[in-house]
Amino acid sequence: MSQTIELPEDLFAEAVATRRDLHAHPELGFRETRTAGVVAARLRTLPIEVHEGIATTGVIGILKGARPGRTIMLRADMDALAMPDEKGVPYRSTFDGVTHACGHDGHVATLLAAARLIADRREELSGKIVFCFQPAEEGLGGARAMVEEGVLERFGIERAYGLHYVALLPTGVVATRPGAMMASADSFDVEITGHGGHGSAPHLAIDPIAAAGQTIVALNQIVARRSDPVEPSVVSVCAVQAGTTYNVIPTTAHLKGTIRAFDENVRAKLQEQVRDVCVHACATAGATAEFSVLNGGFPVTANDPDQAAYISRITAQLLGTERSIETPRVMGSEDFSFFAQRVPACFFFAGSQGGPETAFMNHHGKFDLDERALKTGIAMMNAIAFDAPRNAP
Repeated sequence: MSQTIELPEDLFAEAVATRRDLHAHPELGFRETRTAGVVAARLRTLPIEVHEGIATTGVIGILKGARPGRTIMLRADMDALAMPDEKGVPYRSTFDGVTHACGHDGHVATLLAAARLIADRREELSGKIVFCFQPAEEGLGGARAMVEEGVLERFGIERAYGLHYVALLPTGVVATRPGAMMASADSFDVEITGHGGHGSAPHLAIDPIAAAGQTIVALNQIVARRSDPVEPSVVSVCAVQAGTTYNVIPTTAHLKGTIRAFDENVRAKLQEQVRDVCVHACATAGATAEFSVLNGGFPVTANDPDQAAYISRITAQLLGTERSIETPRVMGSEDFSFFAQRVPACFFFAGSQGGPETAFMNHHGKFDLDERALKTGIAMMNAIAFDAPRNAP
């Protein structure tokens, strides 16, 4: 099959303009009011039924085909990150400390363009397409909120598909894998309490900083010495906060970190091991530790094996076999996992690196998309929409 993706030039130009507009006006999770407004307004220009205010700021669009078939969901996340935009481009973020450094602006632009392309051929469409514009993927669990609101049941969703642009892959390449693809993610807090005092008399104090140091060393031994070496996992302490000046031993110290795994049983065991290590390492220094896991975390993103094989097949037919690859597992996380727990689903990556300027990793201040990648994403969503309601396993 040809490697060239032919899309209407005005459609691609509109997708690029939409992506740049959203990039210049990023919004954090559950605050995507402008973005949601753009999405809803654009969908209403099409023969699509629009539902707003889903899980606070989410938008759902429903397109009914002329032929019988399954109801499938195509998902795009909408939120930005709380970090500065370091790029010198005309569409640079206009909001200090907020930027689309993970490509969600591209996801929204892609799905809006795909919706237009699909709606233009509605008479050829089978089943029903649910266009899901999801809020708050970046750590806040917008997908979980949608699931808890009953989105899957309310709209009769039987299959779910999600795309993510990644700088690790060259533009035009699509990658997925069966089973666990992205790790679970749990954020933890440790509040260490000792007894403050003067820096010149540590024997009269209980030093929470010393306890924190022992705890960090012990936590770094969990994966190396307490976890099964054939089961990949990560425990990282990423923030340490304690003290205010040079000669005062503080009363408290605070650690923040992340726990990641590719198996739900390993995930649960790691949480217990981290809690155990924190309590006992601090106790050896005479301090106490209060350990907590925040927000319930994200589950493992696990693709249904049949759906992953199906997406790989669709990709090969559309783009050529050399551009349909299997990705290694990734320790990053995705709240698409909440959808994949409930219905057969597949999450896939689309490469967005077109050269040095678009080679910065997702979540880097200079992250940017090679906008030619939008053609790949639009074509994939279009192909899935017209094939999956009839032919997906």
